[in-house]
Amino acid sequence: MASGVGAVAPGTATVTGGDRTAGHRSPPVRLLRLASAARGYLSAAVVLGLVTTALVVAQASLLARALATAARGAGLTVLAGAVIALLLVLVGRAAAAWGGEAAALRAAAVVKSGLRRRLAEHALRLGPTWLTGQQAGELTTLTTRGVDSLDPYFSRYLPAALLAVVVPVAVLVRVTMADWISGVIIAATLPLIPVFAALVGLYTKERTERQWRLLTRLGGHFLDVVEGLPTLKVLGRAKTQADVIKAVTGEHRTATMAVLRVTFLSALVLELAAALATALVAVEVGLRLLGGHIGYETALLVLLLTPEAYLPLRNLGAQFHASAEGTAAAGRALEVLDTPLPQHLAGAPGGPVRVPDPDARLIELNAVTLQYPGRAEPTLLRVSMSISPGEHVVLTGPSGAGKSSLLALLLKFIEPTSGRIAVGGADLADATAADWRREIAWVPQRPYLFAGTVAENISLGDPDAAPDAIARAAQLAGAEEFIIDLPGGYAAPLVERALNLSAGQRQRLALARAFLRDAPLLLLDEPTAHLDSATADEIEAVIDSLGAGRTVLLVSHDEQQLASADRVLILDRGRLRRLDAETAVAAR
Repeated sequence: MASGVGAVAPGTATVTGGDRTAGHRSPPVRLLRLASAARGYLSAAVVLGLVTTALVVAQASLLARALATAARGAGLTVLAGAVIALLLVLVGRAAAAWGGEAAALRAAAVVKSGLRRRLAEHALRLGPTWLTGQQAGELTTLTTRGVDSLDPYFSRYLPAALLAVVVPVAVLVRVTMADWISGVIIAATLPLIPVFAALVGLYTKERTERQWRLLTRLGGHFLDVVEGLPTLKVLGRAKTQADVIKAVTGEHRTATMAVLRVTFLSALVLELAAALATALVAVEVGLRLLGGHIGYETALLVLLLTPEAYLPLRNLGAQFHASAEGTAAAGRALEVLDTPLPQHLAGAPGGPVRVPDPDARLIELNAVTLQYPGRAEPTLLRVSMSISPGEHVVLTGPSGAGKSSLLALLLKFIEPTSGRIAVGGADLADATAADWRREIAWVPQRPYLFAGTVAENISLGDPDAAPDAIARAAQLAGAEEFIIDLPGGYAAPLVERALNLSAGQRQRLALARAFLRDAPLLLLDEPTAHLDSATADEIEAVIDSLGAGRTVLLVSHDEQQLASADRVLILDRGRLRRLDAETAVAAR
């Protein structure tokens, strides 16, 4: 296998994916179900929204009374009470709005954190087989920009949706109580705004989803180009990829401008509808006021409250556009969470496979066949083999013969299409991946080193290891000499993929993980494939030391490793052939 962390750590994730029974529900409904952790903050936002509604009605009533009282020539003493009450209502409304927004922002932060954690945990539990079929840039964009774009949904759209339901109803009731004619007009014109908003929203949804797809495509392609830039420069293809990125960027810019154009036009439509409805009420109230058919205070109350009835609906339309990207990203996030875990990763009823003593570690493959979906030919065909406790077995064969796939089966990254893998007589299918991997140390062909200290990268083999144990593992792997020469020693920071180290040094750190893990089964995937001969000889000596007293399965083409093996197995087009080491070297 081409990548990996060196020693497989037991999984700790507890999330088994999304609620697949609710897969037919829209992302907004699913998001509300995911927001259970933020229920307290959302409840506070709802309560404060109701308070804001009550204060809106109180503000209009107090202002109409104050203006009517002033129009009758009342003095400041008479107006003082109404003005003070109005000021208190204004302050209360501002405080309620601020508190509601703060609670919604806090709810958004909690939901984003939980969703990002669930995405990461579920993607990790789906394993390397699923991850290799995904674009790393797309998943990165989804868990960063995509999840962050949920902020407007929770902090703006949900509060606006609540006010759009409660405020118009409260205003309509209060206006109808004061003047039923105006109430009828408002009731007749209010539905126009949500109807127009829904029509525009359907069009906006399609455009926003296209914008999000282009953004993830751009992120994924850009990451691939950056990682492969040295190769592209050597082959003279950097300019071509730059043109591709330019084209995708142009498509994303065009899609973004289309979304913005729809947003501005929809705002114009909603503002126009609200303005016309408000004007209609104002005209009929004005005419009746001139004719003496409505009181001055009542007319003022109606005129002050009428815009408040339409304002929340207009705000809802605007916030819908602001939150559209978040709901589009949420749809993709929920697709990932809905991806079912393979049975061997989701858990098995038979309990964990244990290896309590050396005699119980016999590994047997009985007629194991593996065929990947979409491939016409099986990768492995009826492979049968056994590895005895403490045996050193080398697996060789041409590229593409299925060697890495066989290791993937033993690591429980994938399950066989047919056949059976047994450990100590127990079916490996009855074990959870985490339980089984506790018995394995894995050194891949290109070990992955993370951005962190040297000690942190080695301790992936055993997160609870003490500093002395980490140093001892590094010493056994022959890594101590170059580690102490680094600025900071074991605390020296490594860049991502540890590109500031040589290939041999990276391989030694991976072997140090395996020493630290001290597992009874050691799996190695061509650990010296990309090293010079001198470094390869040193690594082979370390591997011999690491394999002492352990069961070892080593994928290799190296003659020295073939010659030193207890047994050599050759895979050819998915079929297994057995040769002794001498014959294998001669055949090679």
